[in-house]
Amino acid sequence: MTADTDHRRLIVAGTGIAGLSAAIYAARSNNDPLVLEGVEPGGQLTLTTDVANYPGFPEGISGPELVDNMKTQAEQFGAEIDHGVVVDVDDTKRPFRVELRDGTVYTCDAFIAASGASARTLGVPGEDELMGYGLSTCATCDGAFFRDEEMLVVGGGDAAMEEATFLTKFASTVHIAHRREGFRAEDYWIDRVQEKVDEGDIEIHRNTELLEIHGSPEEGVDHVTLAEHPEGYPSEKLEDPDTRTYDFDVGAVFYAIGHTPNTEYLEGTGVETDEEGYIRTQGGRGGGQTRTDVDGIFGAGDVVDFHYQQAVTAGGMGAKAAIDADQYLEDEAPLASREPETEAAADD
Repeated sequence: MTADTDHRRLIVAGTGIAGLSAAIYAARSNNDPLVLEGVEPGGQLTLTTDVANYPGFPEGISGPELVDNMKTQAEQFGAEIDHGVVVDVDDTKRPFRVELRDGTVYTCDAFIAASGASARTLGVPGEDELMGYGLSTCATCDGAFFRDEEMLVVGGGDAAMEEATFLTKFASTVHIAHRREGFRAEDYWIDRVQEKVDEGDIEIHRNTELLEIHGSPEEGVDHVTLAEHPEGYPSEKLEDPDTRTYDFDVGAVFYAIGHTPNTEYLEGTGVETDEEGYIRTQGGRGGGQTRTDVDGIFGAGDVVDFHYQQAVTAGGMGAKAAIDADQYLEDEAPLASREPETEAAADD
């Protein structure tokens, strides 16, 4: 460790609900966490204008306000929150070496990856202006705000089928737009959706793509522009005379085209991920559920959880990670930090 390298007992990557929950618990355990904001400070919740299902807020709370409150709480207990995007973690020696995008280098005894997953988007006109104002990437979070509206779900996998089925609780009709004829979803979900189609709750638009979302932050989503081609992928065939482009009235749009976990900085480490990049943790019962395959590195929130992806579940996992990290720092980190010295003495 060079003289100008800043050493920390614990570093937390991410300031979403998982990262901030970990920061609160870690700071209360006197582990002096450094919390790095990452590429999306506050996480996906900052795109949510009203959070109605987070416990303790019967009147609801905005996503940014909830995040700010948690930051304040973490800092009151002694956490340090700073700008910074982690680009590399070196786990070949102890302490860990953590490099940021601006070239800053830290070392730490334990590391919590709570860097979240970024919802995939389409980049169509109206997307940036209406995200959080009728356009959402989380039906479970926001579906209830659009009761009795026509709703559009974009996607063709399990997530799209599941979210469309969920939204039938609130929508007058749920419309699914999928760019191909066939769905990627498992038969179970296709059968569930077909039942809702038969009941008149869902309408499927095959070989159809979303081209534009219309509306305003003040009034929400008003309608969308869709394109349809009998052979699919109509956005690539807009000049084809067989492509039909039309406006369609909906009051809400939900993207269900997947998430990308923010785990690039862990490539080259011993942390195991699945084929999509989500961190594999120990799980199970008892302590150590958030441990990864590298002792001293823990995972929490949407960077691990590809299924629930809720603020409250992320918060619970963040608390678990901080408790697991505290146990590691008490029992194992001192031994790990002495291993290189023992090997060096043996070489002499």
